[in-house]
Amino acid sequence: MPREEWILIADVHPGYISWTEYEQNQRRLKENAQALGDDRRKSPPREGPALLQGLVLCGVCGNRMTVRYHCRNAQRVPDYICQKEGIEHGIALCQSIQGEPIDYAISNLLVQIMTPMALDVALTVQQEIHTRLDEVDRLRRKHVERARYEADLAQRRYMHVDPANRLVADALEAEWNNKLRALNEAQEEYQRLRQADQLTIDNAQQERIAALATDFPRLWQDPRTPDREKKRMIRLILEDATLIKRDEITVHVRFKGGASETLVLPRPLPAPELRKTDEAVIQQIDRLLDHHTDREIAAVLNQKGMRSGEGKSFQTGIVVHLRHDYNLADRFSRLRARGMLTTQEIADRLGISVASVKAWRDRGLLRAHRFNDKGECLFEQPPQDLPPKGAWKRSYLQKVKLSANAAEEVQYEA
Repeated sequence: MPREEWILIADVHPGYISWTEYEQNQRRLKENAQALGDDRRKSPPREGPALLQGLVLCGVCGNRMTVRYHCRNAQRVPDYICQKEGIEHGIALCQSIQGEPIDYAISNLLVQIMTPMALDVALTVQQEIHTRLDEVDRLRRKHVERARYEADLAQRRYMHVDPANRLVADALEAEWNNKLRALNEAQEEYQRLRQADQLTIDNAQQERIAALATDFPRLWQDPRTPDREKKRMIRLILEDATLIKRDEITVHVRFKGGASETLVLPRPLPAPELRKTDEAVIQQIDRLLDHHTDREIAAVLNQKGMRSGEGKSFQTGIVVHLRHDYNLADRFSRLRARGMLTTQEIADRLGISVASVKAWRDRGLLRAHRFNDKGECLFEQPPQDLPPKGAWKRSYLQKVKLSANAAEEVQYEA
């Protein structure tokens, strides 16, 4: 027979364990049993970092959401996923929500709740409730008296019936038994609720509750506290949390005892947006391209302590990728836009060889600007007062000859 139909008298004989402990064990076994399927409301707390594991409900379809982990920066990050219908019927996922911001918001909420003021309010409300129990007890007692009156009335009817009329006597006897059963249930319920109402909080318990205001945040924020213990602590406070993802993520938190709280969180950015380089860095690269090559830009950014969207220090390849991704004009195009000439163009204009162009550059007769890290250059327009073709070479040879003559004179004097 179902347990609800048992005639159960607890604590008649001493047991191996108390009846309360037995019921707790049965409840935990039911929660942990994989074979119970839809009847299993909560899964046992495990080692993973998802704080709401087993407590999350889908606000769209009402099913329980499961946890899936992925790695980010060598750490496990949870996602809350509603996939029951997808597994059973092959349809698309109902909801998939990043769990890290939700766990962070829930963690802050619990720390805010466990404050001295909140605990004092809870104790004050509890004491106020006990002051009103007399009225509640009176109403319950009247319910028992009503059940006793109906049982007595059924007894009198049965006693006045003619014993020869067996059909009427049987019907009245069955009615009397039902009334007695209802009276017994009303008395047991009255006694149980009366005992529960008489459980007042003494001074020692009040001190322990007040200590939670400091003990809970300290234990919760301690990095040595295992994730499993945190989840066990949460289950003592929260009943469940319902998630709805729209333009924003709405989290309806239900506490033990019926209180509720609603949190509205912004939707997390997609992975490409999370790895996107800051706009200020892109603007800095755009300005530096007017005067520096890619390798020089990387060195300047690292010197200023800037980092890429993935938190890495800058290298030449990263600068090149960012320049292409954001359609920034390279240094070559910028120098060409300023009217600068290539080595061959400057050689053709001056009527000299490419080697002579490089030699004139080294002697300071032509101004050059590097446009890449290979040392390739573009040249400014040549000045008007350059010596004519061959004049620089003759001047150079004369200087060499004079230097040779001076060396011979020094040797002769020695």
